Amino acid sequence: MPPAADAGCTRWRLLRRWLLLLAAAYLAGCAGPPSRDGPPRPRDVPPLDSIVEPVPRWEAPSRYGNPASYTVLGKTYRTLPSAAGYRARGKASWYGRKFHGQRTSSGEPFDMFALTAAHRELPLPTFARVTNLDNGRNLIVRINDRGPFHHDRILDLSWAAAAKLGVLDQGTARVEVQAITPARGGALATAPAVPARAVTDGPLWLQVGAFAAQDNAELLRQRLLLAGLGPVHVARERRGRTAMHIVRLGPYATPEALASAASRYADRAGAAGL
Repeated sequence: MPPAADAGCTRWRLLRRWLLLLAAAYLAGCAGPPSRDGPPRPRDVPPLDSIVEPVPRWEAPSRYGNPASYTVLGKTYRTLPSAAGYRARGKASWYGRKFHGQRTSSGEPFDMFALTAAHRELPLPTFARVTNLDNGRNLIVRINDRGPFHHDRILDLSWAAAAKLGVLDQGTARVEVQAITPARGGALATAPAVPARAVTDGPLWLQVGAFAAQDNAELLRQRLLLAGLGPVHVARERRGRTAMHIVRLGPYATPEALASAASRYADRAGAAGL
């Protein structure tokens, strides 16, 4: 082989090796730990107590997020036909600002300030109670995405869910995931406790929910009205640089009327699965 041709082959082999290494690094990065991700900017963070648990309800399966099977990084995963009875323990990680606003596997935009999560096999969407086995904290999340694609992890939490569960500092935690399966008519197999807070500066209101997504706030408003718990108002408020949609009952003229409304809400909310 002429020297020029030999030199050309050598350069091609080096280039090919470099391209292979670059591709491997890229794939490793895509499947890498959430340490590549990051939290929101402090000025964008809403008060954590304003982020309330989603209300489990029956939802039609996502048109995009439930293939019978799918393949990621050479491994095939199968979607469970139902979430009923699902309960598992394993390690959870989290994801945040890097993916904020990007499309999830269900087709919805990822909101790092909502209490959501990603799971490899559960149907999308699925509501589940997640318990941090290291500190005992638990909350309800709405699973609307796929992941994490690591053999030693079973769940990827949104930034807000990880913050409330105390997972942020260490990056991962041992968790238990228990699916909640509302019946199609709206009744719950497990009814969550939704905290109701009285807002007493100015008009008297009973706050029963706060959501980053307006659609979720409107759904709760409709369910409250159907349960005979009106009047219901949804107000858009800024929390730092984040817009939150606050769901309130009222207003009420006196503290006694507010207390009566709170008692009526507590009685009817459980029966209605709110």
